[in-house]
This record gives sequence, C-alpha cells and structure tokens, in this order.
Amino acid sequence: MKTKIALGSWNYIFGPYADKPISLEDALKKLSSSGYDGVELCGFKPHVHPDLYPTKESREKLKSLLAENGLGTSGFAPDFMAVPPASAPAADYKKAYGQALALAKDLGMPKLRVDTVSEPNAVEGAERKEVLKKIADVWRECARMSADAGVVMTWEFEPGFLFNKPSEILELISAVNHENFTALFDTSHAQMCAVVGSRQYGRKETLPGGVLELIEKLAGKIGHLHLIDSDNQLHDEMTSRHAPFGDGVLNFDSIMPAVLKAGYRDGWWVVDLCFEPNAWDLTDDSKIFMDQLRSKYGEN
Repeated sequence: MKTKIALGSWNYIFGPYADKPISLEDALKKLSSSGYDGVELCGFKPHVHPDLYPTKESREKLKSLLAENGLGTSGFAPDFMAVPPASAPAADYKKAYGQALALAKDLGMPKLRVDTVSEPNAVEGAERKEVLKKIADVWRECARMSADAGVVMTWEFEPGFLFNKPSEILELISAVNHENFTALFDTSHAQMCAVVGSRQYGRKETLPGGVLELIEKLAGKIGHLHLIDSDNQLHDEMTSRHAPFGDGVLNFDSIMPAVLKAGYRDGWWVVDLCFEPNAWDLTDDSKIFMDQLRSKYGEN
C-alpha cells in the first residue's frame, strides 16, 4: 500500500489558535497547496462537529470540498469531552460514539479516534481496575459498531489522560479484546509514557527499551500513526509537547523500521503539531520531513 501523508486539522484550532481558529476551508487549501495527500479531521467545533454537519446534504458538501482540494481523509478525531467513558453512563457514551461513527462513515473516514478523556489521577486505588473494565466494556461495543460500519477504532493513549502507564496501555487493549480496537501510536506520547513516565498515577513506570520496546509490545495492535518529535517536556503541564521535527530527541530512523516490523501497514502517516504556536508556518517543513521519511521507509 502506498504511504500517504496527512496532517490533523486540530493543529489549527487548538491551543494558540483557539481564540482565532483557522477555518476548515483555509486549512484544506493550505494542506493541498503544501502537497499533503490528506487531512485527519477534527470533530471539535468549528471544524467537523456533528452539529455542524447534521444532514446528508451538508456532509456531501464537505466531501466535495475535500475532493476539490485533492485530499483524502486519514481518520476522524471526534469530541467526547462531555461523555468521559470512565464516568458517563455507557448508554450516553455509545450514543455520542454512534453519532460520530455515522459522520465518519458518511464522509468515508477510515478510522475513529478515542481517548479516556479523564485526568490521569481521576480514579484512585482499587477503583482503577473497575473503571478500566467499564471503559473496556463500552469500547468493545463501540469496536463492534465500528467494525459493522467498516471503520477502525483507535485509542490514543497519552500522559494527559487516564491509563497512561505502559502496563495499563497493554492491559486496556487486552481487556477490550476486539480485533477492530487498535492503538493510535503517537511518537511524542510514546516517549512521554514509556521513557519519561509523565503524569502517571502512583509509582512511575518506564520501559528500559523506551519507545522501541513499547512498539514491540504493541506489535499487531498499532492501527494508526501520528508522527512528531518530543523534547521530553509537557505542554502546560498537561500532555506531551509535540515538538517540531528536529527540535526533539526522537530517532525516526529507529522508530519507523520498528513500527513497520510491528505490523503497521495501513498507509497513512499523520503529522501532529497539536498546541504548537507555529503550526501553520511549520506545515510545509513538516511535509518535507515526512517526504524524507517516506522515501526511506514508505511502501510503494
């Protein structure tokens, strides 16, 4: 499968862009002019929230806009902030998930991203096992729904959210136990979870082999890929800082072969500059870096 490069539209509406978000139309034009193959659509307003695209007609217009810019879609990152799976009733979560899934299916988006929403220490002690099971149960149902719709469900673990230790990541994936439930491997988050051990509940847990060991442990379970550097720092003491390529410590000449060896063959590689104040200006440089990676490790 030919490797395709996308960039997440959240890069233009989160963090420094929150007060003056870049419109989806302008974002798509920028990605098209920069030579990207696609976009990963953000489900937060003012981009692709279900409230903004409630009808088939509105969704067809968006499909036409994507086509006009020559862009595919690598996936969908919906807004589940109102229904944290650790605390919201399962029925409420599944309803919100179903709405997002319908939008993803209508727009031909191949993947749907989830996270645990809650803070890392939102649950303490023995209750953490109970909550992990609760999340696993509802996500298993969502994975089945997604499989029926032909959409891959993928969980982005990160230091800013509940269950961010390497062992917890593996435990939750195992507990869901569905072939359509996969890990979204973000290289910056992997560094902060497996090497730095940021914002972990209780005793810090890291891996001797760092990011590469985590990749190996997730072999066969990586369903999506976000690429960006890491400088071993957090953004606003919350979650991983997504350092521009070359500004961090990650060795992509080690990471990319490991990811491929672990079975990732989907084809989409996604740039994630989340919270980066210069994301717009770094769009072109990021594409150049990704093209270099693709020339070395991409499949034709």
